[in-house]
Amino acid sequence: MPELPEAETIVRGLRPEVVGETVRRVEVVHEDVLRQPRRAFADRVRHTALDAVERRGKNVVLVLDSGDRLVVNLGMTGRLLPFPAPPVASRRPTHPAVRLRFEDGGVLVYDDMRRFGALEVLDAEAWSERDEALGPEPLSDDFTPQILARGLAASRSPLRSWLLDQRRLAGVGNIYASEAAWAAGVHPRQPAREIPAPAVKRLHGAIRRILAQAIEGGGTTIRDYRNARGEAGEFGGRLAVYGREGEPCRSCGTTVERIVFSNRSAFLCPACQPLRNPRRRSKGGRS
Repeated sequence: MPELPEAETIVRGLRPEVVGETVRRVEVVHEDVLRQPRRAFADRVRHTALDAVERRGKNVVLVLDSGDRLVVNLGMTGRLLPFPAPPVASRRPTHPAVRLRFEDGGVLVYDDMRRFGALEVLDAEAWSERDEALGPEPLSDDFTPQILARGLAASRSPLRSWLLDQRRLAGVGNIYASEAAWAAGVHPRQPAREIPAPAVKRLHGAIRRILAQAIEGGGTTIRDYRNARGEAGEFGGRLAVYGREGEPCRSCGTTVERIVFSNRSAFLCPACQPLRNPRRRSKGGRS
């Protein structure tokens, strides 16, 4: 699933293409990607102008001049593809679910092969509630080492589970949680409240550094992710542990391992990330 760097890359690609455009027609090809009835969705988007394109956590947010926000969660295979004119055959979307046709003839296509993504129009009040339910943005000034330390200290959850909880920190998923834990030298199953202060400070720096580097690299493509131009992200070649089971650690040469807990894989170097004196064993186990 696209994480913060992938969503941010898409947002940056969309801005120069769609901001200022006015929606002439809404075409819903597959209604199952909508979180509201087709007619309600179309009526709230049609004849509105796109004032801005933003990101919140893993979501792409299109700000409409009506004051509403069109929130797009890309799921596993969702893509937002802008075309300044009807697309040529070589760039035609393969699995269009929703099309926004603009007054100037351009089109913004939500394309989703597996249709696990979702589109929803929220008014100002509903958007405020959604926004407040999410944790701080990792690259914002609000996310300080002190905020991270307080959040970790209040939780028994394994570190990886804590990082994936969007109510605690918005935008981090499994890829960058694994990478940040490795860079900080913390085992992904280490109980959050048992991480020592020096490691918390390292973790804070690692989260911000790795996310910024991934944005610079255009995100990570494991299989399906593409940016707003349909191109793959280039950060995958810089991953230290994620998806590298059986390969040598980039720091010490120890074989990278994969463990499974909470029904999801985590990747780590057992030498660089030892599980340190947990007070009690976290739920889940190796498989």
